[in-house]
Amino acid sequence: QVQLVESGGGLVQVGGSLRLSCAASGRTFWNYAMAWFRQAPGKEREFVAGMPWSGTNTLYADSVKGRFTISRENAKNRVYLQMNSLKPEDTAVYYCASRFGVATTTETNYNYWGQGTQVTVSS
Repeated sequence: QVQLVESGGGLVQVGGSLRLSCAASGRTFWNYAMAWFRQAPGKEREFVAGMPWSGTNTLYADSVKGRFTISRENAKNRVYLQMNSLKPEDTAVYYCASRFGVATTTETNYNYWGQGTQVTVSS
């Protein structure tokens, strides 16, 4: 049974930083892309960042480019999201997701999802 478990969320002030982590288990994730999505209250879930199993072809939403960095440790089946210069509009539940093949920005392309971790940026 595939499981994605996020951690690292919390309350942070404007301009602060957080590092989210996602631990994947239950199968071999060779050639599986990993991504982060987020959902703010009253809004639809949106793509944040994604990356393939290997290589540097990372994808970012325009709203987070230059502030967020996605990375992964394949040997540990972990993916991370380093979030810097946080803004109130970054407040959301952040989800880890995975799919076979390349990373995409489309939510419905992803087969596996975590339960989410809350990030709140206070002003």
